[in-house]
Amino acid sequence: MRKTSVAIIFLTVLIDLIGFGLLLPLIPVYSENFGATGWQIGAIMASYSAMQFIFAPIWGRLSDRVGRRPVLLASTACACMSYVIFALGSHYTGSTALLIILVSRIFAGICGANITVAQAYIADITPPEKRSARMGLIGMAFGLGFVLGPPLGGFSSQKYGISAPGWVAAGLCAINFLWAFARLGESWKPAEHSQTQRPHLAHWMHVLRLPRLNLLVGIFFLATFCFASFETTIGLLIIDKFHLDTKKALGSVSWVIFYCGVIGALSQGGVRGFVKRVGEPRLITFSLFMAAIGIGIIPFVQGWGLLLVALAVFSVGSSLTRPPVFGMISNLTPAHEQGATMGVAQGVGSLARIVGPVFATGIFLYHPAIPYIVCAVFCFITSLVALRCLAAPKPL
Repeated sequence: MRKTSVAIIFLTVLIDLIGFGLLLPLIPVYSENFGATGWQIGAIMASYSAMQFIFAPIWGRLSDRVGRRPVLLASTACACMSYVIFALGSHYTGSTALLIILVSRIFAGICGANITVAQAYIADITPPEKRSARMGLIGMAFGLGFVLGPPLGGFSSQKYGISAPGWVAAGLCAINFLWAFARLGESWKPAEHSQTQRPHLAHWMHVLRLPRLNLLVGIFFLATFCFASFETTIGLLIIDKFHLDTKKALGSVSWVIFYCGVIGALSQGGVRGFVKRVGEPRLITFSLFMAAIGIGIIPFVQGWGLLLVALAVFSVGSSLTRPPVFGMISNLTPAHEQGATMGVAQGVGSLARIVGPVFATGIFLYHPAIPYIVCAVFCFITSLVALRCLAAPKPL
């Protein structure tokens, strides 16, 4: 059952993120077409992460209480509904369309529990020494979803109209739901592990007070913050560096994101070997140091060849941070709190996806290199803290 379950969880996350990636690059375009102001576009973009910050821990706690399977199924069904709302909103114009699209992203953020519960599911069925490698598979599915989603969204919108990506995403989620409903077994039976749960805010404070656990959650915040800052400004940097017009820049940025996504996904597929050689703490330290080098030199290299090398270094470093972080978080968390703790970590990551773009775009206006230098300094300092403070986790 375990091999089958891992495959289903991998496909569940992959299809979920393909659906998410289908719409993400198109939201600003749709918003501009419907007369949105800059702050309205920002609100639509940030609404999903804002809701995830609030609700990801709640869904994780619920999965500890009722089991992983029903929460995964409910989340997938609600995601399907959110994409249907998005597609329907695309048929309207002006403020009506913007309001419906905003509602669809808020609803998707509220119901989006797949990543949180998938990580808890993997922790349930995986021995402690193999969890980082299995978390790498989740990260690989996450990366591939973002790689495959945007081009599929662009193709479907050009071929069948602006509502098509919403319908394609809804269809993928429907397939995902049917597949999981038919094949996915339950990994966690609460009746067999009856424990009293902490209140919602109390568990947040509990996680953030535990020395190694709070450091790991902080590292995940930093990694997500830096990647979100990079993702938001790389298009602007390419336009500035290579003096491209908007049309050429859109094509170039799409390929850059695709390139980074492929490298990141492949890197996470090799996490198991890295963990065996050096262990989670040293891998986290090395990956942060590598990310610091990569993001630090991106604004200064000249020519596409050196830029692609710098992007590859950053992508590998950024991608290798997440699996061992979540492997260690899982090993430091009691079995009956896996969902709640993963939810807190994902909630913190969602907060980083809100703060990072605001920080990066604001400071980019002063000088294009500043957000990259700041992120490089953060990664380097955090790598030193990780080297000093992280120790091998004690399995629970």
